Amino acid sequence: MNSHVLIHQDTSSSSFLLYTALLILAITLLCYWYASKWKKENTSKLKKEQKSALKQKTKKMRFVAHTGLALTILLTIAHFGQNLGQSFSSKKLDFDTTIEVREDPYYGADHTDDPVEYEMSIPTSGTHSPHDLKFGFYEEKPATEMLVHNQEHGDIIINYRADADSVLIEQLQYLAKFKEAGAGVLAVPNDAIPEGKAVVVTAWTKTMELETFDAEKIGKFIHDYINQGPEKIPPSIRRGGGTM
Repeated sequence: MNSHVLIHQDTSSSSFLLYTALLILAITLLCYWYASKWKKENTSKLKKEQKSALKQKTKKMRFVAHTGLALTILLTIAHFGQNLGQSFSSKKLDFDTTIEVREDPYYGADHTDDPVEYEMSIPTSGTHSPHDLKFGFYEEKPATEMLVHNQEHGDIIINYRADADSVLIEQLQYLAKFKEAGAGVLAVPNDAIPEGKAVVVTAWTKTMELETFDAEKIGKFIHDYINQGPEKIPPSIRRGGGTM
């Protein structure tokens, strides 16, 4: 089965639980509203038979509402429990596919708080910030100097176009959860992506350019090069990046 489908199933199944919980919650609130409305309508002006019928109607609606609330809670727990229990080890990404990876020149690894002019439009080494970034998906591009620092610690950077569609964004959010030892993955928008390329994936002195998004190839790159930077930091110290 294609990895794109597998990744989509992982993300969509979790999303389905949450969306279903929200739908049931909306219906539940509507049921509570009707039950409250009917209770107020049950006044002394009604005949005994009418009051009894309205009382039973209200009772049934409250039962439906309570059941809906219980389902909402269970589905919400299942949604977050699924995410917590899911494995994001890079070993899961060892797909049987061939990737073309460029070996980039080494431009040093000094630290500076000043802006840096890089030789490459998407650098994979060079002088960089003494501060790194947390792993994960980014809607806005962080400082290049910090991204280079992350690569020095063995992190993978997935550079995507800012106009990427929602399906691709969902895939990137999933891939950005993978970790290995003290290294992780960052997905960032980048307007320096070359013309004709959809995604550029980088590690320390390594670059892979793709004309179209390919989850298997990106997964394979992550598996092969994560935690391979010159400075490996124990996970007990990094704890998701942004600590150095």
